[in-house]
Amino acid sequence: MLDLLRTRRSIRKYKSAPIPSEQIEQIKEAILRSPSSRGLDPWEFIFVQDKALLEQLSGAKQHGAEFVGNAALAVVICADPDVCDVWIEDCSIASIITHLAAHSLGLGSCWVQIRLRQTADGTDSEAHIRQVLGIPDSIRVLSMVAIGQPDQKLRPVAKDKLKYHKLHTNRW
Repeated sequence: MLDLLRTRRSIRKYKSAPIPSEQIEQIKEAILRSPSSRGLDPWEFIFVQDKALLEQLSGAKQHGAEFVGNAALAVVICADPDVCDVWIEDCSIASIITHLAAHSLGLGSCWVQIRLRQTADGTDSEAHIRQVLGIPDSIRVLSMVAIGQPDQKLRPVAKDKLKYHKLHTNRW
């Protein structure tokens, strides 16, 4: 686990190669193993591989989503807020599980924040994704994780560059 955390970086450049179906199945299994508060599992996941849909999803934010159009896969992470009051936390956990699962398989990935964001024309990002993917209005969209064969290699953050000043013991 520590090696995954040490080497994981947000990858925004992807090769045009597809992701093998067995790797997609492994990501699906990993995401369904995500813990949730009280085991309520409020989340829903949409695996998008259609290039036209990926291109439309790349416009979900004014900045920071354009690379989705070049990914082989985007996992849209949603939830029914009526199922659980901490759906945001549960979806955040599922998002990072997706990110780490992709990295463990040698794939590149990057989290795209959707909740509380807007498109370039000022449309709510969640509404944009709901419209593109036919998601019911009762379902909230927290994030997308773009995944693909990495076309860039970023160095891990050196241990001496970690923000140890953010750690506290017993008291502030």
